[in-house]
Formats: sequence, C-alpha cells, structure tokens
Amino acid sequence: MATGPVEDPDHIPGLTPEQEALRAVVRDFAEREVAPHAGEWDRTGTFPLATVRAMGELGLFGIPFPEEYGGQGGDLTTLCLAIEELARHDQSIAITLSAGVGLGAGPIHRFGTEEQRQRWLPDLCAGRSLAAFGLTEPDGGSDAGAIRTRAVRDEETGEWVLDGEKAFITNSGTEITSVITVAARTAPGEISAFVVPVDTPGVEIQPPYRKLGWRASDTHGVTLSGVRVPADHVLGAPGRGLGAFLSVLDEGRVAIAALAAGCIRACLEDSVAYAGQRHAFGRPIGANQAVAFACSDLAVALDGARMLTYRAARLRDEGRPFRRAAAVAKLYATEAAVAATRTATQIHGGAGFMDDTPVARHYRDAKVLEIGEGTSEVQRLVIARTLGLPV
Repeated sequence: MATGPVEDPDHIPGLTPEQEALRAVVRDFAEREVAPHAGEWDRTGTFPLATVRAMGELGLFGIPFPEEYGGQGGDLTTLCLAIEELARHDQSIAITLSAGVGLGAGPIHRFGTEEQRQRWLPDLCAGRSLAAFGLTEPDGGSDAGAIRTRAVRDEETGEWVLDGEKAFITNSGTEITSVITVAARTAPGEISAFVVPVDTPGVEIQPPYRKLGWRASDTHGVTLSGVRVPADHVLGAPGRGLGAFLSVLDEGRVAIAALAAGCIRACLEDSVAYAGQRHAFGRPIGANQAVAFACSDLAVALDGARMLTYRAARLRDEGRPFRRAAAVAKLYATEAAVAATRTATQIHGGAGFMDDTPVARHYRDAKVLEIGEGTSEVQRLVIARTLGLPV
C-alpha cells in the first residue's frame, strides 16, 4: 500500500504565522507552568495567582484588545487558540483567561467611554488586575431579564445606588480583582450596566463556592448593599445594559467551545497513551477494537469541536453575524466534551475513577461547560429561533 506524508492531527487550517507562533508559545507555557501543578491546585482549591500573573506578562489577557490599551491587537480566533492550549491541561486556568478577557475586560472595551477604557483596560490587558461579569443572580440565570438588582439615581449627588445579589461570579474574589461590571434594573423594563470597583463600600464578596469541578477557578457570590458609584461609571447607554451583556455572551460561548475542545484533546491524548501502555490478556488494550474505536470517536469529536469553534470565531473576526454559529459551536463542543470525559474514564477503567488522575479531574470539570455562558437548552433555543420556529 502506498504511503504519503503523515497527516498532522493537530493542524488547524487557516491560521496565520502569528497565530501559529502564539499557539506554540502558549503550548510551551502550559506544559511547563500549568500541567505539573494542575492536580495540586485542584486538590487544594488554590487559585494560582503567580501563574495568572505570568499569563499576564505573556500578554494573554490583552490578546484581542488594541495596542493603545496595552493589548496585542489580536482577535477572537487567537484568544481561542490560547484558551484551548490551557484547557488541555487545566480548565480552571483556561476559564480564568476566558472570563477575564471576554466577560471582564470585554464589556469595558466594547461599550465603555474612552475615559473608562484608558482608566481600566491597561491593567486588565497586562494581567495586573482582573474584572468580573455580574449578570447571573440567585433567581436569574438563564432568564437574564429577571434581574432583581436595582440601581437608583441619587438626584442630589448624581450617583447611582446599587442593591442586590449576584451569583456564580468568576474572578470576583481574587487578590487582583479590580472591578465588576454589574447589570442592574434602573426602571421597569430597563436594565443598565455599571462598572463597580470591588473596593467600593457596600460591595461584599461572599465565601468561595465548593464546586464539583473548576476548583482552581475563583468563583463567589457578590452582595451589593447601598453601593454608590458616580454617574461616569455607567457602562454604555443607560437602559441598554441587558442587550450589551447578552451580546458579550455570544463571544464567550465561542471561547467556552474552545475550552471544550481543549478538554476533548486532553481526553484523546490521555486515552491513546493509556491504551498503548495498559496491557490485558497479553497485549495493549488499544489492540482491542472497542478501545481503538472509542479513541477514534474522540478524534472525530475533537475535529468537529474545532471546526465549529474556529468557524464561529472567524465569522466574528470578519465582522459577520455569528450568533447562531456561536450557539452551534458551544452546544456541540461542550456536549462532546462531557461525552469525551466519560469515554476517557471508561478506557482508563479503575484508574480513571481515582481522583488523582487527570481524566477524573476532566470528568468533574467538564459538566459545567454545558451550563455556563448559557445552558445547552438556551443554545438550542437560539438555534431554533434561527430556523424560524416560534419558541
């Protein structure tokens, strides 16, 4: 049988030389600075501040932002490449980057005034500080319009006074968290966005959650009690906060799809390695068709997740509509990642059930991918509406 060049299964078509270079840099960083420590961070629930700062020094938090604010002048595709490489070893680190860029600094860049951008973006791009995204509430998750947090204008001072609670807020309680962008109801049927510095009196960061996965990611509830912010802390047009925040989620969904691709890739690599090392009945278990086919299915899932993810990112980078593509990528990639962790655990057998193995951590981490940035059900609603269905 004729043979030809060996196909690179890790190749992503259409990347520029600059994107390939960035991908190689992040891959090297993740293998040196993340992989050796991810298990310990997970066991202890440690937010790795030094590593996050090192990511900032590498320029990762500034990837999609203009150079005038200290960014790299890149795009969503480049950010997704970095997120995938980090997620291959630790989803907690990957979501710290994804949330810090897309949900944290992103709204300030997209909807902020020039003064707001100059004030907050340089430190956020450099990783010297982190921003959080305050949309979800105890009674308002998928139903974002059910927000109860209120902002009332004090006519004497011109300040806005915020009261309410936010839930499951990533990057809200770290030592370097500087601001939280908060959605609050300012009138019946009207929601506005505010930039709230975390050291403002009345801002209370609740104790960290005990989570099934993403244990090295910083996640807290936030209580706002009589929090006063100046009028120049309104983010974007008054009354347009919900629409602005929901548009931010479209980009976030593509980033989560990239994170899911990194998870699938880890499952594939770990499973292929184990299938070649583990012997049963006198031969490697990878010689068994059932195991070989399971590994093949993981490879197909990775290719599918990547194609959908980078298609959506490219549409966004080209300025074309991408909401449906983002929902498709997020839905497919995250559900494929959950399935991939189950497959990888099965291939590892009893070893996969031990909590100190990477596949066990991947298994626990993956479930939230189907929930965060819009549940799988929300993605199906978005897709169904594009089909003209009356949902």
